[in-house]
Amino acid sequence: MSSEIYLAGGCFWGSEKYLSLINGVENTQVGYANGNTINPTYQEVCYNNTGHAETVKVVYDPETIRLDLLLDLFYESIDPTAVNRQGGDIGEQYRTGIYYIEEKDLPVIRDSINKLQQRYEKPIAIEVEPLRNFSPAEEYHQRYLEKNPNGYCHIKPELFKKAEKANL
Repeated sequence: MSSEIYLAGGCFWGSEKYLSLINGVENTQVGYANGNTINPTYQEVCYNNTGHAETVKVVYDPETIRLDLLLDLFYESIDPTAVNRQGGDIGEQYRTGIYYIEEKDLPVIRDSINKLQQRYEKPIAIEVEPLRNFSPAEEYHQRYLEKNPNGYCHIKPELFKKAEKANL
């Protein structure tokens, strides 16, 4: 039985590739989450203050990877203290977030954030909310870095290799 979690980690191109490499992740899809509109376009998210975060829908097998381990790996790919930015990307759509659909996931998420906070002096900026809405991004954004291997990414290449070896 698969589970879902929605993770916002800055530009969704790199986050999607990184998360898709983790053993136990069955499927990923990039899109826009928890904004004020339904089915926004990329242009609207960038320029019309829709309130969406670039987000990756992650479908995973909890028998292969537990949510707490998946979140620990996610944290390695972001600066969890940055507000509305990751790497060179700045703006509300690049905020970090964990959006859940199963209420049973919330204690695991909160515990994970509390453990993460112990490693930082600055406050953790990852928003944790129930998923209010999610709209898939345009097709050209899906698996973008597979289609464009030299495309921009805020995640260091060695982290992709680490993701492939995690949880084996």
